[in-house]
Amino acid sequence: MFADAVAWAARSLPARPAVPVLAGMRLAAAGQLTLSTFDYEASAQASVPVISAEEGTVLVSGRLLAEIVRNLPARPVEMSSDGTRATLACGSARFTLMTLPDEEYPALPEMPPLAGSVGSDILASAISQVATAAGRDDTLPALTGIRVEIAGEVLTLVATDRYRLAVRELRWEPARPDITAAVLVPARVLSDTARALTSAAEVAIGLGTPGEDGPGGEGIIGFSGGGRQATTRLLGGEYPRYQTLLPTEFSAVAELPAATFAEAVKRVALVAERNTPVRLTFTPGHLVLEAGTGDEAQAVEELDASFDGEDLQIAFNPGYLLDGLTAADSDTARISFTTPTRPAVITGKRGEDGQPDYRYVIMPIRSAG
Repeated sequence: MFADAVAWAARSLPARPAVPVLAGMRLAAAGQLTLSTFDYEASAQASVPVISAEEGTVLVSGRLLAEIVRNLPARPVEMSSDGTRATLACGSARFTLMTLPDEEYPALPEMPPLAGSVGSDILASAISQVATAAGRDDTLPALTGIRVEIAGEVLTLVATDRYRLAVRELRWEPARPDITAAVLVPARVLSDTARALTSAAEVAIGLGTPGEDGPGGEGIIGFSGGGRQATTRLLGGEYPRYQTLLPTEFSAVAELPAATFAEAVKRVALVAERNTPVRLTFTPGHLVLEAGTGDEAQAVEELDASFDGEDLQIAFNPGYLLDGLTAADSDTARISFTTPTRPAVITGKRGEDGQPDYRYVIMPIRSAG
């Protein structure tokens, strides 16, 4: 339990602390032990029950403590401090750590007002599905986030890097039925937090939207469950109007086993040079996958596929295509097309209303072949 709490808190330790004390993990004993980290952008906090002789607070190197605790035997841990040093003992092992000036450590942000709650496994799965499409280019910070839209009982998660777009809708329990909001959360922080909170049955989500504390107020989102909580500042900037990128009418639809399709894409892509596509040719009952042209290595594979529409040849980045097939989390891959030069849509399992709750939009690549 202590090891899990330390690992959770260590998530928010900055790689390059702006000031030395931010490399610390704060341990506060007051009826229970609370471990905290903060880097001015994100915070993490975990509480565990302890038997404490007296109340107190100590700040030690977070990464060193995490490394030590990770390697301890499964035995009770004892900690004490004399003000300048902290001592940790477990079995026959004993460690002495230098303390950091606790009075210089910044106060952690409070959890924002409750917006609602959702099952932890459902949330982690949904975030994983959309995070695959989030941008990695820090020069476009808005695209490195996941857009979280709240409309009553529906939570919509959106991510795009301009080459693909992922949208996932899920039901949740709002704090009030008329709640609406749209915020942008760093994708990496959101993904890590959701995965780490699956030990709790439900996750409570708190939200403070930009401007609530005045014109300069920065928005903040918080997650809590199972004695753990985390907060992160919201991202700013304009987000693309993704609704215009979602095709509403299709000229052709293909269906085939997702696992078989994915394995074929992986094999054919072995000969594809960097940034070159895999070409897909659909005809009734048939799919041909090809990669490589001319004097390059080439690969061809044929699969049975249900296809409704006129014969179609289209090309995709194989990595992006595989990401969509994996994220859709469905035994059957359903791909809807408009034209060979317009986005295609991969859909996942159907929701209660018969509509897909996950859509992955992928841009085709113009192929000379």
